[in-house]
Amino acid sequence: MSELVSYRLADGIAFLTLSNGKVNAISPDVIDAFNAALDQAEKDRAVVVISGQPGMLSGGYDLKVMTASADSAKALVAKGSTLARRMLSHPYPVVVACTGHAVAKGAFILLSADYRIGVEGPFKIGLNEVAIGMTMHHVGIELARARLSNSAFNRSVINAEMFSPAQAVDAGFLDRVVPAEELEQEALAMAKFLTTLNMTAHRNTKLKTRKALLELLDASIELDKQHSL
Repeated sequence: MSELVSYRLADGIAFLTLSNGKVNAISPDVIDAFNAALDQAEKDRAVVVISGQPGMLSGGYDLKVMTASADSAKALVAKGSTLARRMLSHPYPVVVACTGHAVAKGAFILLSADYRIGVEGPFKIGLNEVAIGMTMHHVGIELARARLSNSAFNRSVINAEMFSPAQAVDAGFLDRVVPAEELEQEALAMAKFLTTLNMTAHRNTKLKTRKALLELLDASIELDKQHSL
């Protein structure tokens, strides 16, 4: 599919692997490749499994783009927000195999999936925007509010607190944590289970359950276009 987002289909499961440098930075090209892979997965009617490199799901948006200009930063965040909305409404189940650190946009990828499995280890998961001088965007606030526990929402969004994988389960970033050597087989097992669902019922129930959130994200995307980061 792409050097930035590889695509492999097997037994009704589409495996998407992010690969963009040491921290798997999310750039405009990565998002374009991500969308192309989701397009193909939809054509293949496949359950989606997203993963990164060993030790790193993603460290967030590409800082070169984010610091180039206010307009380039806003454009990248808007693309990322639209991707999050798409993942939340994807017609087939979306699993993330979190291979390590998941920071900022990396953590938002977790918050946009249907099921998230992380790995044990000295990894950090969370939203560090406030710590690096970014006011949290409206989409980020509402997505975090919807998916995190009340306590973790404030600690994460306002205080930029980072969580260990085990803490990330309680916070709401992950659903469970397994030893690194078991991640691939556990993600595969979950994906195989999800292939047994009635996909029409899954899609319709997902859209019904998330209707208010999706509408709120649509409004938030428009708000973010009017505000600086």
